[in-house]
Amino acid sequence: MRPIFEELDFRPTPLGDLILRRRQLTMLDNLEVYEVILGEAFLMSSLFHDVEEALAVLGLAAAEGEALQVVVGGLGLGYTAVATLREPRVSELLVIHALAPVIEWHQKGLVPLGPILSADPRCRLVEGDFFKMAAAPDRGFDPIQAGRRFHAVLLDIDHSPVNLLHERHGGFYEPGGLRRLLVQLVPGGIFAMWSDDAPDQGFMAHLEEVFESSEAHVVKFWNPILEKDSESTVYVARKSRE
Repeated sequence: MRPIFEELDFRPTPLGDLILRRRQLTMLDNLEVYEVILGEAFLMSSLFHDVEEALAVLGLAAAEGEALQVVVGGLGLGYTAVATLREPRVSELLVIHALAPVIEWHQKGLVPLGPILSADPRCRLVEGDFFKMAAAPDRGFDPIQAGRRFHAVLLDIDHSPVNLLHERHGGFYEPGGLRRLLVQLVPGGIFAMWSDDAPDQGFMAHLEEVFESSEAHVVKFWNPILEKDSESTVYVARKSRE
């Protein structure tokens, strides 16, 4: 029998102590939950993954064509990446994550979705800083092929455009940062992003300035801890087809 609470990994990182833990929630019939903590931030729980999956579904529904080449920024527990691979039009997926231990969790099967990602030949896990890659389109997201352009970039790293894990990420959400990302999309390509906050009008204005079109989708999901619905936002923006 597994213990009710178990710390699966602990690593000091430049961003703070990184912890992967597993516990059983007795209030929910001993449901097994995986949680990721970084420094002072509670990053993710497997109890809540509806919006991570909605990010992939909404973003790829907007993408046009076949043989889609996709970037996911942020690996976490793998929900966005696995939902991306469920789309049969996806031919290649690069998942960018800054912390090597998180990639190792998936490669070693410490988290439930790790074996799915490791077994899919379309998926490549890339250690790197998404925001530095986004800011350098000449090099781009693929360390093997510089300057590649993608059909979709799906981002799930910061809590919101204003609630950041690190202040240096802030420039990405400004028009200048978004324009550098735009270069890395094919004509008509999609940028989609998760946010734990309600739609931010300032960020929407930046998206409208840079992209041909944009929309904020409010995604509701059941929160068993609060025993009521919670809401998050998925932004979807399209590059001009010209």
